[in-house]
Amino acid sequence: MSATLDLLRPLPLFNALTSEDLGKIAELCESKSFESGEYIFREGEPGNRLFIIVDGGVRISRQIPGAGEEALAVLKRGAMFGEMGVFDRSERSTDAISHGGTTVLTISRSEFEMLLEFNRDLAYKVLWAVVRMLSGRLRSTNDSLRSFLALSMF
Repeated sequence: MSATLDLLRPLPLFNALTSEDLGKIAELCESKSFESGEYIFREGEPGNRLFIIVDGGVRISRQIPGAGEEALAVLKRGAMFGEMGVFDRSERSTDAISHGGTTVLTISRSEFEMLLEFNRDLAYKVLWAVVRMLSGRLRSTNDSLRSFLALSMF
């Protein structure tokens, strides 16, 4: 359990939680392993789980018509992925593929929602963390677009 807590604690989604709150989150975690090249999820599938990498790596990619796979990122130990589908109940927007063999912790949307429903203080902390995380991603996207537009002018 302490290894799970150590993995959860630094994640932006959970870093403002108390040890007691983290323990409640850790109770929801289930460990899964994937062989190298195995799909963890595919674009278009329901976003019903979030994942945290324990060992190995995960390649996040998309299929580009006529061009094949475009790798967007390779994530390593401690990275969280798949969380947006859990929060907005949307389909997966990318593929997640085991890169060299991977072990993850996973939390189902239904169990996570139930925990937050019955623990309002925890829900408040997690939702504020989501707001901060989304704000950071939006700023990063804005910066990338600004750079892209500046380069396209030349």
